[in-house]
Amino acid sequence: MTTKLIVGFGNPGTSYDFTRHNLGFLVLDYFLSQKKLVWLPKKKYKSYYQHFDTGKNSAFFIKPQTYYNSIGHAVQSFSNYYKIQPKDTLIICDDFYLAFGKNRLRLNGSAGGNNGLKSVINTMKTEEIPRLRIGTGNSDRREKLSDIDFVLSKFTPEERTQLPAILDAAALRIEDFIN
Repeated sequence: MTTKLIVGFGNPGTSYDFTRHNLGFLVLDYFLSQKKLVWLPKKKYKSYYQHFDTGKNSAFFIKPQTYYNSIGHAVQSFSNYYKIQPKDTLIICDDFYLAFGKNRLRLNGSAGGNNGLKSVINTMKTEEIPRLRIGTGNSDRREKLSDIDFVLSKFTPEERTQLPAILDAAALRIEDFIN
């Protein structure tokens, strides 16, 4: 049985709910609700976590409660304790360079400008970490906001109507990764 680690990227606190940077949290919240599971605190790893067993494989899910740009420490601590290899870790994060709702799974690569990924890569000392990037791009809003203001902005009403399909697609990617 292989144990996987699924990490959603985001910032702690309700003020960040439904912001672009918290899309990783939103995906995991959705996935766990589909499995009728709830988050449990894991103070030692500064994360919320849950465990899911398919019979063939098992997976831990974590929502680090550090801020986005320093998320690597929580990921490394959790994976070291449970002896989960980087290749068995799936990062779920937002990407404002991708069109809204598009998702891209890569098994390795650079951080591509994502500071959360940069933190994980630097802390774990490898780029061999699978990641599911989910597009939050919106050129009209990007023209009006700085990068920081854009990633911390809430989804527009039109974008929110597209979230169910985006979350469904991401949940399928998670299932595939676990199995």
